[in-house]
Amino acid sequence: MEAQEPSSLAHGARTLFLGNEAKSKEERWLVQKLDFFILTYCCLTYFFNYLDRAAFANAYVAGLREDLGIVGREYNVILAMFTAGSVIGQVPHGIVLQKVAPRIWLPSMALTWAALTMLTAACRTYAQLCAVRFLQGAAEASTYCGTMYIIGSWYKPREIAKRTAIFTASGQAGSMFAGILMAAIYEGMEGYSGLAGWQWLFLINGIVTCPVAAAGFFCFPDVPEITEARWLNKAERELALARLPPKREAGHHISPWSLAKRVFASPALYILCFFAVVSGALEAFTVQNLFLLWMGEHRDQFSQSQINRYPLGVQAVGIVSNFLAAAHIDATGRRVPMGVLVSLLQLVTAAMLLVPGLPFAATFFAYYLAGTSYIVNPVSFGWANIICQRGGDDAARAVILYAMNAASTCLYTFWGIALYPASDAPYWRDGCIAMIVAVAVMLGMVAAVQWLDKRTLAKYPETESYEMNPDALRQGEKGEKGEKGDTNESRTP
Repeated sequence: MEAQEPSSLAHGARTLFLGNEAKSKEERWLVQKLDFFILTYCCLTYFFNYLDRAAFANAYVAGLREDLGIVGREYNVILAMFTAGSVIGQVPHGIVLQKVAPRIWLPSMALTWAALTMLTAACRTYAQLCAVRFLQGAAEASTYCGTMYIIGSWYKPREIAKRTAIFTASGQAGSMFAGILMAAIYEGMEGYSGLAGWQWLFLINGIVTCPVAAAGFFCFPDVPEITEARWLNKAERELALARLPPKREAGHHISPWSLAKRVFASPALYILCFFAVVSGALEAFTVQNLFLLWMGEHRDQFSQSQINRYPLGVQAVGIVSNFLAAAHIDATGRRVPMGVLVSLLQLVTAAMLLVPGLPFAATFFAYYLAGTSYIVNPVSFGWANIICQRGGDDAARAVILYAMNAASTCLYTFWGIALYPASDAPYWRDGCIAMIVAVAVMLGMVAAVQWLDKRTLAKYPETESYEMNPDALRQGEKGEKGEKGDTNESRTP
């Protein structure tokens, strides 16, 4: 018995973090391979992606503002330029991925934004910084939804939420590490070789991203239909397709009229895009780095090291809450409870921060609680991936996912400037009121997406068995023995 304990513990840990949807030894081995090659690469690239995003906010409060003479709302304009580049780049990336192999396109974009990250260190003016951040946003736009597209191409519906959470958590870890890295650089490399600490932050970030990006050319598997990955044999490639909902024969066609008809004629585009916008609004306190800006306004009470480190707790809360929500979603197949929960938590946060002169302890609690807003990722994009996966139309799914991210990102071309400007620090009254309104709208959108979910499942009933709990499915298969041809009655509704 003692010899089996480590194995049991390892199996239990794996089931907790990655689920237990595989129905055979061969399928379990396939999923383990997918997790190692796909999740590892995607998580590392997203880690460095978010390291750069968070590094900019840390650099801003650690000398960049003074060195480049950034004043008033210019900080928010720079963030908006990055956002604008991201919005413009979203849908084109989704279309390109249908014709250019993901193992070529995604690593190429990662190398591009790594180079632009290093170029940020050379900026000397506000205008240069705006231009570089715009281009960087366009390149980085490939990462998030590119990974969502790949996850939906390889994983079963009840495997998606946890993978989405793990992937998202890697970005939050990047945000956490940015604060630690900035603190270390500020203390040890400020002024080294005539460069400021914030310049070293961008240089180091870009340099360490390059080898990770390059690894994608060799290890990334593309999508099951065209994969030539050396680490998958023929039987595993066939199994990878067989375990997923059926693919549409013309699912990768991107002729303008055909693709436009498939995308724009679907209510999924409009409902899911607006759902993504409202979900993005719920992340405003964290996306706009308000806690960091709040601390920057209290320099007389906090050291620079504390200003960089204390906001890391927001990301820690995000990682834990994100994963717990995803575990619930994959275990139950239900997303509505998590949609309601994340809404109510942000309502509490906004109500607290709306109080002028809130004590420091309560302010810390409110901003840490805001980290739970990251629950919207497995709720929104995880849910959308499953809904769009049912039709077997990969091109439409990619475009809708990227359009969702574009719509959500577009929000911050004006949302941050209008409601969360750095010049309003340390109190964002209008932003807190907007958050309360967003919570109310979010509850309505959860109901709308639930309707869409039921509608698509009714339209593609053959995909239901792929979304069933594996234990229920196994019981159904046992019940079929002795009942010839009665396959439909064994389904769990």
